[in-house]
Amino acid sequence: MVCPPFTALHAVSRQIEGSHVALGAQNMHPETEGAFTGEISPAMLKDIGCRYIVLGHSERRQYFHETDAFVNEKVKTALKYSLIPIVCIGETLKEREAQQHLSVVKSQFDGSLADITKEDASRIVIAYEPVWAIGTGKTATPEQAEQMHSYIRRLLVEKYGQEIAARVPLLYGGSVKPDNIAALMEKPNVDGALVGGASLKAESFCAIVAGATEQCGAGAK
Repeated sequence: MVCPPFTALHAVSRQIEGSHVALGAQNMHPETEGAFTGEISPAMLKDIGCRYIVLGHSERRQYFHETDAFVNEKVKTALKYSLIPIVCIGETLKEREAQQHLSVVKSQFDGSLADITKEDASRIVIAYEPVWAIGTGKTATPEQAEQMHSYIRRLLVEKYGQEIAARVPLLYGGSVKPDNIAALMEKPNVDGALVGGASLKAESFCAIVAGATEQCGAGAK
């Protein structure tokens, strides 16, 4: 799946037509229509061919002050329009150093998925993105990523049961690079990656895809 900027969605949708690559967008407004000049509605994204939508990215939370409740509104709207939400959650460096990372992630999990039914939960993707490892060159170790993914999986089991929890893909996002993708993908609860900066360079992005594909082919996933 690729999530280009809004201005490139149409061009990319034509390039990937007929392939196994799905199209997604980086954000969406929760209202389906109304006086929201400059915002992008779910109907617009469906019309252009999007299947996925990234919601609650750390930068949206940080710079645009998006709350868990607002992300929750977006999740519900996306599901209503048969868009697959990729719900981002993760802690800052300050929160991790204060040993608050588990409670922060649980709070974001609970708030972003409030009142989401089991049926709808089975159509959601969750991306764990430690804010301290995004664009900083720092990366959570595979062990740190697995620890948090395992915790998120337990939260899913508690909220929706084992069957639904097993069906929700958990992605890791945070300075994913060609030299760490294989080690990340080896972990049992890391189902994929949410690649940011490294996707801007074709060579490194292709190397990440190759590394993930090779690991999947080895039977890890």
